[in-house]
Amino acid sequence: MKSRLATIFCAAAAIMASTALAQAQTVLKWAHVYETSEPFHTDSVWAAEEIAKRTDGRYKIEVYPASQLGKEADINQGLKLGTVDIIISGSSFAARDYKPIGVTYFPYIFRGPDHLIAYTKSDVFKRLAKGYEDKTGNHIAAVSYYGTRHTTSNKPIAKCADMQGLKIRVPDVPAYLAMPRACGANTTPIAFAEVYLALQNGTVEAQENPLTTIEAKKFYEVQKNIILTGHIVDHLNTVISKTRWASLSDEDKKIFGEVMQEAAERTTKTIAARENSLVATFKEKGLNVTEVDKTDFEKNVMEKVKFEDFGYEKADWEAIRAIQ
Repeated sequence: MKSRLATIFCAAAAIMASTALAQAQTVLKWAHVYETSEPFHTDSVWAAEEIAKRTDGRYKIEVYPASQLGKEADINQGLKLGTVDIIISGSSFAARDYKPIGVTYFPYIFRGPDHLIAYTKSDVFKRLAKGYEDKTGNHIAAVSYYGTRHTTSNKPIAKCADMQGLKIRVPDVPAYLAMPRACGANTTPIAFAEVYLALQNGTVEAQENPLTTIEAKKFYEVQKNIILTGHIVDHLNTVISKTRWASLSDEDKKIFGEVMQEAAERTTKTIAARENSLVATFKEKGLNVTEVDKTDFEKNVMEKVKFEDFGYEKADWEAIRAIQ
């Protein structure tokens, strides 16, 4: 009888402990638009599991990939509404709320992914991120490398002047338009899903994207020239909502920040390594991969594009450029 009672008490205690754990556990939603095979997703899952470990299971983070909770504009809105807790999104969206932070998309501001990561640990990043946080309440916990944007074309390009009159598809983001327009190209904002067909049928003659995107979307099938203009070191922010960030203790804020930064650096290394191998891959496919004098392109941008037109501060650009 005593044995049966002991068993019952143990079972009841286990149920109560399990219930207490469930009640103590906070479930968060982490949303992004990238596919499950991409490091932006796999490293987010790693970060979610790592945060659970380091907080003794107090947080369970569910990661929603591939626009399951909406497109990028939707999840940014969800961040404001509190329907999502964490998102991965480009600085172009952050710049809609706080224009100065968009300076990181200005052509040729970064030398490469290492420079980008060094920026995320700098005083200028802290200042710009604080400006965004003061405006929105949302907290930028980390920045990951997305890829360096290059140009593909149906004709060779060796210098900025060669883009004069070129019909090129560019996303309708002001800083993305700066280099092509400075070189005299005619920019066209075609929906991303329609770019391959637009290149194929001649609606546009060129486009610009990171090498990983050029490969994934098979733009190389309809563009035989890849020009390594390297005009923008593209990147993504990991952003925590105002309400969620405010709810975290200082200890948990530190854990979330450290883990998300580690995840961002993991992603950065993966993307950079993939890009390095793709140059050889494209050459093996018989594509014309051209190194160009970036100073020629940068000179035209600096002469023809004004920081003030975008709401950026030249002092921020200079501070970021000076980071070693």
